[in-house]
Amino acid sequence: MTEGNQVTGQPYVRSETGNVGQIDAMAVPRYAGIATFARLPQRHEVSDYDIAVVGVPFDTGVTYRPGARFGPAAIRQASRLLKPYHPALDVSPFAQAQVVDAGDIAANPFDIETAVDQIRDGIAGLVTTPQQRVVLLGGDHTIALPALQAMHAVHGPVALVHFDAHLDTWDTYFGAPCTHGTPFRRASEQGLIVKGHSAHIGIRGSLYDRADLLGDESLGFTVVHCRDIDRIGVDGVIERIRARVGEHPVYVSIDIDVLDPAFAPGTGTPEIGGMTSRELVAVLRAMRGLPIVGADVVEVAPAYDSGDVTAVAAANLAYELVTLMADDD
Repeated sequence: MTEGNQVTGQPYVRSETGNVGQIDAMAVPRYAGIATFARLPQRHEVSDYDIAVVGVPFDTGVTYRPGARFGPAAIRQASRLLKPYHPALDVSPFAQAQVVDAGDIAANPFDIETAVDQIRDGIAGLVTTPQQRVVLLGGDHTIALPALQAMHAVHGPVALVHFDAHLDTWDTYFGAPCTHGTPFRRASEQGLIVKGHSAHIGIRGSLYDRADLLGDESLGFTVVHCRDIDRIGVDGVIERIRARVGEHPVYVSIDIDVLDPAFAPGTGTPEIGGMTSRELVAVLRAMRGLPIVGADVVEVAPAYDSGDVTAVAAANLAYELVTLMADDD
């Protein structure tokens, strides 16, 4: 059923469950109107919500190519084509859960420590009960630290499933303790993750030293390298993830550079030999049933994108995450 929203007059589709879904594509073409994520209602247009998609346009923590501050806008624009039914999982996420676009969290672009506090507080304002979940659109990977801090306040330590070409467990970079290369070391030190129940997936590329891998293990992670995927396949990857996280609440963090540059050129630190988009989507779908309490998709840098392929990939990955959360409601 399509009805105009009382606040904006937009022709949103309302499901039989009463949830307000997307703007009706038969009434307003997909390329028209404000680019909210998947053309969903803004937070102020509904009385309550189950899942909030929120942008975090912050990239002061990057160590190579900047530009991820423009990621949320690009992902939203690329999400216009997303539709209300997920055939692979047989789920209508926007009918099963009230999903909203909560806008952007404004963060200080000149002071990382201040920005971390602002992002944490912004996320905390969206997750006021254990039933509410968030999907963050980055931004650089620094934003995962305040996200995990906000999750910890509600759920306690979480099992982290981290898709990335890089470990992101460095200690410091040029003396800075909070960058896009350090969030998960800080998270481990602060007790935000469940040690022994967290994993990196898709790791590859050169390192500073072999000690990087050994130090990462001491922080509580296991690593599934991209070269392992050739041997164990997608089924083997998901078996390792499920065995690792157990029954703990799960936070999923996706750095878009986990994908090979052929599938995601628009990112700040590309590495060859990455996952295909089909492999990553298959792994995410096989995580169905896990208690995912929050997630992020980060490091989309539109200036380096080609034909919006990276933004399209990120939008679809965020849709997969929203679908998994909605299916768990």
